[in-house]
Amino acid sequence: MKRLSLHDTLSRERQEIFPSDGEVFRFYCCGPTVYGPAHIGNFRTFLVQDLLRRVVELSGIQTCHVRNITDVDDKTIRESQAAGVSLAEFTAGWTALFHEDAQALNVLQPHVEPGAVHHIPEQVALIEALLAGGNAYRSDDGSVYFRVSSYAPYGRLSRLDRRELKAGAGESANDADEYDKDNVSDFVLWKTRKPADGDNFWDSPWGEGRPGWHLECSAMGMKYLGESFDLHAGGVDLCFPHHENEIAQSEAATGKTFARHWFHNEHLMVDGSKMSKSLGNLYTLADIVERGFGPGELRYALLAGACRTKINFSMARLQEARGNLERLAAFIANLGGALQDYGELCSLAASGRLDAGPFLPVWEALLEDLNTPAALGQLFTALKPLEKAAAAGALKADEMDAARTGLAMIVHAFGWLIPEVAGAGGDSVDIPADITQMAEQRWRAKQDKNWEEADRLRDELAASGWVIKDTSGGYEVERNRA
Repeated sequence: MKRLSLHDTLSRERQEIFPSDGEVFRFYCCGPTVYGPAHIGNFRTFLVQDLLRRVVELSGIQTCHVRNITDVDDKTIRESQAAGVSLAEFTAGWTALFHEDAQALNVLQPHVEPGAVHHIPEQVALIEALLAGGNAYRSDDGSVYFRVSSYAPYGRLSRLDRRELKAGAGESANDADEYDKDNVSDFVLWKTRKPADGDNFWDSPWGEGRPGWHLECSAMGMKYLGESFDLHAGGVDLCFPHHENEIAQSEAATGKTFARHWFHNEHLMVDGSKMSKSLGNLYTLADIVERGFGPGELRYALLAGACRTKINFSMARLQEARGNLERLAAFIANLGGALQDYGELCSLAASGRLDAGPFLPVWEALLEDLNTPAALGQLFTALKPLEKAAAAGALKADEMDAARTGLAMIVHAFGWLIPEVAGAGGDSVDIPADITQMAEQRWRAKQDKNWEEADRLRDELAASGWVIKDTSGGYEVERNRA
């Protein structure tokens, strides 16, 4: 089967994706910093990474996917103290919400999801190796810094030699002012304890303190994937300084290539502008649901644009996504019902028996740098004559089987939430947007213990002909058939 090829940020060339050990494709993804709800721009990154994993696995390759949780840094410490709760309790709550949103969006769970707080010993060991090799030094206050001048290739990933090197190689202005270092380009590996940190500190050979953000990912990536692995992924905003610093400290410590391939996706724009709270266009999944759309439509919309290109998000895109998903659901029904599940397809792929059939051009477009716009164009081109033949009952049994398997391959590659595929129930696509919004408002009122408002909305739903039923994980909305 043809392999996936991806643009590599480091070489600026397209390269084939394959496991270096011939067996398991090992890749690391920078995960969320858990100090608040993840917004849809964050989830564009996690969905692109999910698409990458699915295409690799549907190509017949086993994966080992590591995605970290950043549960100690300046933001998590600052916000937990403002909330008046411990760092552990604070980050656990936001981590749980991230998991709920990711599950709702049909994001595959990583095989390993390490948190930085639980890997302090590995980070201390990495600093010790860098100090021993002359790549790091202690400052007067006890902090430890990476000496950028000791790593000659620094800047290859972001082409740093073509721009001005700013103070701190990624530290905030406050960090650059507060921590002493030999050179403005050096970055912190261990921050000595300060009063503002409160109880958030750990012991080390250099005194009490906490690790630098860049160090965390290097230590966790190498612990679970080895000193050299196949691919490192993240949003383009992490290319410099975070990933640049990861490469420097990891390769300086081991003398090995840290990641063979670097994959970055571009930013998400909203209504033509960059997302920001001040513009009122920074949306979470909950905000999207409040406006009458579901995770399925959001997933479709966020994956419709090319991964390495900025895409413009709007509510009109969600409406378009809804129509396309309903069209696919209708075609699946005409093919005779449910598609094969993801695990079954991966098993077929591993044995070399998975065939995209009439949807081969769609699959081949995905294999060319995850070109989702081209794949969608090919999908609906292939779908049109098949829809007509299926509706007329003109497809033979073997043609229906080929179409069902090929479409399942594409649906699962994108991870689309089509009710007949995802098991959400065939009626869900028929729930009007205003009813969905009302049900979500009622759920939120209940969570806030605003029982009077929750009862009012339940009664309003009933008056509109809908019944809401609470479940262990949330709620379900059904037509009142009484």
